[in-house]
Amino acid sequence: MNTSAPLTPALASLPMPAKLQALNDASLEKAQELLSGLYEHSDWIAHQALAQRPFRSVAQLKAAMCAVLDGAGREAQLALVRAHPELAGKAMLSQNLTAESTNEQSKAGLTNCSAEEFEKIQTLNSNYNQKFGWPFILAVRGPRGVGLHKKEIIAAFERRLQGHPDFELQECLRNIHRIVEIRLNDKFDMEPTTGHAVWDWHEALAKHSDPGFTEHGQLTVTYLTPAHQACANDIGQRMQSCGFDDVHIDAVGNVVGRYHGQKPDAPYLLTGSHFDTVRNGGKYDGRLGIFVPIACVDALHREGKRLPFGIEVIAFAEEEGQRYKATFLSAGAVTGDFKFEWLDQVDANGIAMRDAITSAGHELSQIASLARDPKKYLGFVEVHIEQGPVLNALHLPLGVVTSINASVRYTGSVLGTASHAGTTPMNRRQDAACAVAELALFMEQRALRDGDSVATIGQLHVPSGSVNVVPGRCDFSLDMRAPSDAQRDALASDVLAELNLICARRGVHLRLEETMRAAAAPSDKAWQKRWENAVDALGIPVHRMTSGAGHDAMKMHEIMPQAMLFVRGENSGISHNPLESTTSDDMQCAIDAFGHLLSQLSLEMT
Repeated sequence: MNTSAPLTPALASLPMPAKLQALNDASLEKAQELLSGLYEHSDWIAHQALAQRPFRSVAQLKAAMCAVLDGAGREAQLALVRAHPELAGKAMLSQNLTAESTNEQSKAGLTNCSAEEFEKIQTLNSNYNQKFGWPFILAVRGPRGVGLHKKEIIAAFERRLQGHPDFELQECLRNIHRIVEIRLNDKFDMEPTTGHAVWDWHEALAKHSDPGFTEHGQLTVTYLTPAHQACANDIGQRMQSCGFDDVHIDAVGNVVGRYHGQKPDAPYLLTGSHFDTVRNGGKYDGRLGIFVPIACVDALHREGKRLPFGIEVIAFAEEEGQRYKATFLSAGAVTGDFKFEWLDQVDANGIAMRDAITSAGHELSQIASLARDPKKYLGFVEVHIEQGPVLNALHLPLGVVTSINASVRYTGSVLGTASHAGTTPMNRRQDAACAVAELALFMEQRALRDGDSVATIGQLHVPSGSVNVVPGRCDFSLDMRAPSDAQRDALASDVLAELNLICARRGVHLRLEETMRAAAAPSDKAWQKRWENAVDALGIPVHRMTSGAGHDAMKMHEIMPQAMLFVRGENSGISHNPLESTTSDDMQCAIDAFGHLLSQLSLEMT
């Protein structure tokens, strides 16, 4: 069945699957039978969760089972992990796997390994068991439920073999819950149909990557490169095929799609996110917030429905600040805060921004006209992958953002004296790299002192460095973030003061430029509440959280009310990394929540 939310003006919960209703109505004995086989040789978890019947949704049932295992203690958790068979192990060879495990390992091709693959996996099984004392657990049916490639399984095996035991135990439990989620879908004849489609859209868009990266299978999409423009065209075509009334690419490269409301003068709900990426990044950062609302418009269009308001989706062209020192330049154009001096900036290849924009076929003279009139909009909402470990650790697919942290960035250079590494005494050196290294250690301790601030030197480079030369120059970046403007400013003040002291003590010189400053962006209370209502309507526990990452929403916050919804990431929530991932089930939850938000607005306006 398709579990997409009903995009109707009536505010209603999702239709309850027939088998969930049967589970709620069944005797305890029958209900236990219905949930048998979810957790490998450990039916007690599902049995204890049944005490919370009736369940409003399958998502609530999943959360209840996760809570049972969380509260069971380490020994019970270890027993569950050890109840699982090794991948392509002895139980498979002797055909002693459960039916569920046989099905899963078969879908991943593990029942048909080559001799070389089988030997490799057996070695990994042995090494893993020897290190951790339990079998390696991986949800081999993967984020879309169709099965991982064997090379992906082996790569995950090798990567996780390097992990810490405490972390690895939790990673095993998270994979067990994913296995159970897929088994539950099978039992209840559920299919996250729209989630699958959105997952496929991400895969299709990820085929575009900049030269130098695509050859290595890496995803990098930088502002107005050919790959970037190809992405824009694909997104525009996707909007058109999904029924948007107006689709165009604007003067800074944003892709804009509008689905009109019931009346010509109806206001619009503004939503979207960015489609550029960091270097060698992930497929979902930003792009999830473009495709989720597109999927909802697609559902409205297919059903021939219009709402009391229109929906405007913007695929922002630039958010990451990878090519030019002008982060949020595309959202800045939408808010009327595009700084025209940015046009004179040049990238690493000496190409000025104005030339990049005109070469892409855009008119510089039209940039000023991109500013939106806030009176014509209800507000701005953004769906985004969390980019962190919180939801993953809590076993929750969605989280409601309460505020986006304040941030500030700098780029700088420390200038010392390049000299011979063998003949220059340690007390006579002007080592530029050591000065930056000393600062990095100070930043780490200073941010820890706050408890919820973060400080990072993400770039550290010695130009023309040589193994036998004391570094005479070190280029670096600073990124500092905190929940409030005042806390961020105090952190930055202390870091910059320490940097100046370090340079003075070491006899080196400093060049520093502030490249970005963004104020904290608290969520609008009414919009935050709508997200909370939507999550609760799905039967998912409502978790409120701040965002440590910057988003387009923090720029839109300057002109209209905004609120964000986070979606859980796999692999402990890692982002800005090829391992960034989420599942089609979690995407389905986000689509359902967005549909519920539209329903709430429709009800409010009728």
